[in-house]
Amino acid sequence: MEYKNAFSLTGKVAIVTGASKGIGESIARFLASYGAKVVISSRKQEDLEVLAADIRKESGSEVLPVQAHAGDIEQLKALLDKTIEAFGGADILVNNAATNPVFGPSLDCSGEAFDKIMAVNVKAPFEFAKLLHPVFVSRGGGSVVNISSIAGLSPDPGLGMYSVSKAALNMLTKVLAKEWGKDNIRVNAVCPGLIKTKFSQALWENPKMLDHFTRNLPIARMGSVEEIASLVLYLASSASSYTTGTIYEVDGGTLI
Repeated sequence: MEYKNAFSLTGKVAIVTGASKGIGESIARFLASYGAKVVISSRKQEDLEVLAADIRKESGSEVLPVQAHAGDIEQLKALLDKTIEAFGGADILVNNAATNPVFGPSLDCSGEAFDKIMAVNVKAPFEFAKLLHPVFVSRGGGSVVNISSIAGLSPDPGLGMYSVSKAALNMLTKVLAKEWGKDNIRVNAVCPGLIKTKFSQALWENPKMLDHFTRNLPIARMGSVEEIASLVLYLASSASSYTTGTIYEVDGGTLI
């Protein structure tokens, strides 16, 4: 590995799910800015078209917007087909799409809600990674980055089944890393803590509430989407060529 080019993604193709905003959007921007051709996916094509145009202008990279619901395996197959048609294959998969339709005690979580959480947060990353496995093998290897959560390491109040799903995603990461290393496919996970996104807007717009959650952290502030995306860049690039099966906490020291 030539260290000067360790973070370069020139010639690589990346797929990012849940890419229309927040962490996913930032990841797409980072990967494109380092030379990757990027396929961005989410449920709303209009939002993706606007973002794709902006990233193209910003980075000069090729960007393909493809509408797909992460919980629908047929749509994921179509997403991969369109990626191969446009770019010939893929080298990087970032499983960022996730859902949490309920908040409150686990006793109140219906079976339907549980199934939806598991379908999007666990089954979809598993099935999509399996679809990409032969594509990665044909190109000499690849990198899968699963966007998990510190809730998968220590349960968040009111987010019981979401926490369970992210714990499962963390173990899935380790299982696939162990099984696919021989194919030169690396699989890692990133566990964000409190990150400034639209999802957390109600918190960071309230100074007293924000202070309550951050004042005792070793790094006493919220994280940014760029601080997640920069780690994903590392894991997607050859800079991390000896790194697999690792669960990275990006939480300002929350779990210390």
